[in-house]
Amino acid sequence: MDCLFCKIISGEVPAQVLRETERTLAFRDINPQAPVHVLVIPKVHVPNFAALAEHPETLAELAAEAAEVAKAEGVAESGYRVVFNTGTGAGQTVFHAHAHVLGGRGLNWPPG
Repeated sequence: MDCLFCKIISGEVPAQVLRETERTLAFRDINPQAPVHVLVIPKVHVPNFAALAEHPETLAELAAEAAEVAKAEGVAESGYRVVFNTGTGAGQTVFHAHAHVLGGRGLNWPPG
């Protein structure tokens, strides 16, 4: 399989890993869109958020790890966003489910 995130999980591609559990891996995004931009991924290859419905334990652990990342990165109190892009129309570029944990600046919507 030629999946970037699977290669990160296997150690074939380096990443700045922040947290790891039996089912998940959290690492810094290489193209951050906010001061805090961490990806939390399942270790099992799942192509997108919708497919995580078949893996409820993994989905629950992804949510728990996103919250732990926010605490560890100091944005839990000020606010943070967790985003799953699903499909090319939504901006998904790596087809392995992943949560973006974003924080460290104002993320109000609409911007203003």
